[in-house]
Amino acid sequence: MVNPADPKSSGARWLLPVLLTVQFLVSLDMSVVNIALPDIGDDIGFGADSLLWVVNAYALAFGGLLMLGGRLADLVGRRRTLIAGFAVFGVASLAGGLAQSPGQLVAARAVQGAGAAALAPVALALITVTYAAGPARARALGLWGAAGALGGAVGVMAGGVLTDWAGWRSVMLINVPVVLAALLLARHGVPADRRTVPAPRLDVLGALLVTAGMAALVLGLVRTETYAWGSGTTLGTLGAALALLAAFAVVEFRQREPLLRPGLLRNRPVLSANAFALLMSSGQFAAFYFTSLYLQEVMSYGPTRAGAAFLPFCAGIVAGSVVSARNAGRLGERALLVTGGLLGAAGFVWFALTVGPGGTFLGSVVGPSLVASVGIGMCFVPLGTAATSGVAAEETGMASGLLNSSRQLGGSLGLAVLVTVASGVTGAGRGVGALAEGYATAFGVAAALLVAAAVATAVLHPARTPSPSPSAPPPAQEEISKNLGDDVDPGVSRSTQR
Repeated sequence: MVNPADPKSSGARWLLPVLLTVQFLVSLDMSVVNIALPDIGDDIGFGADSLLWVVNAYALAFGGLLMLGGRLADLVGRRRTLIAGFAVFGVASLAGGLAQSPGQLVAARAVQGAGAAALAPVALALITVTYAAGPARARALGLWGAAGALGGAVGVMAGGVLTDWAGWRSVMLINVPVVLAALLLARHGVPADRRTVPAPRLDVLGALLVTAGMAALVLGLVRTETYAWGSGTTLGTLGAALALLAAFAVVEFRQREPLLRPGLLRNRPVLSANAFALLMSSGQFAAFYFTSLYLQEVMSYGPTRAGAAFLPFCAGIVAGSVVSARNAGRLGERALLVTGGLLGAAGFVWFALTVGPGGTFLGSVVGPSLVASVGIGMCFVPLGTAATSGVAAEETGMASGLLNSSRQLGGSLGLAVLVTVASGVTGAGRGVGALAEGYATAFGVAAALLVAAAVATAVLHPARTPSPSPSAPPPAQEEISKNLGDDVDPGVSRSTQR
């Protein structure tokens, strides 16, 4: 296993900013190109059917490689994986910004997604093994979750502003200076890897199967706008994905050192966290999409104004994360997830009731955005805690990769399903009334998904995750204590480690 060296001697004050940059960038680049797509198509000659691959190539590589990225962090080291991921992401961003043909841009976006798949699981894994359970970890998880949600919201806003002011290439090139700064900080702020036991072997067959299976699943979902759900192409792709993932499950039960240990999902907090992430992301990601469409197609906002309209959502995410971080110890994971899920659902119901042709910015956008975002923001601290609860230090990357895969799969599935639902309601009509009716229905389904997430958590998650006794610290923290002889968080006394 690979453990970090003492972060107190490695500029630990820079660790959290690096991890927040990871979450922000990964989410930002899922949405930042959306508003720039028309300009991209006009400039380098994309056809109408192929333009969506600028988005899909990133989603495909990211979703397909997340499990592998998470496990690599456990095997070769979290710091090495983080720095390599940043380097790949930055080079791909530069290549995308300089692309002269559709093929070059799509390839760059795919490589960007691969870099993101290495980065995303490392951030949660490093938070879990570095910060002691309690206020320090709750604060770090709150900021981690807020950074991811803000990245998605700011991506829509920044995409519009950058495209209007500096052209579409700027939405790719803006990543380069951010990545360079993050690499500098990572070299000084991320603890060096330290191996305490022989390195386990990579489950190559499992990695190939889960990567191919997840990629095929995401591919089948993101193409449902082009190929109907009942088409041979969609059914064949989804069928192949399920077969590959079933083969992956069989292989993992037989492997001594699996990519995903099957017993991990027998841990009830881990199971409930992944079920919640899948359902919440299904509604949340689609809500971003339909809010953007409503602002532009029904309220006639331009790209910059539509992007700025996401600021209330950003503010609500931060507020919800603060509330959650301050009350995590008192209320527990289950109460926060259920409350946050239901509050988010209430915000989406508000959207569904008000996104008509006569809607107003305050009543149809600001109000529901604040309610939904505060609820969603409340979920990130307990979600990160539950997803790694009781997980040994050498499997934190595995657990992080699983959670990120659940979120990515949920986002792709929710968007595909809700686009189909909205299109079915809208029908052939393209007037603002028909469009608004379709969007309202989609928001209603998104609300139902968040209610389902809350119900699943109420059923699956223990009423209270037991706190470890002083003689038996959590596996990840116990392993670090053996190596460092001290608590990583200066706010926690050594007595709690003995």
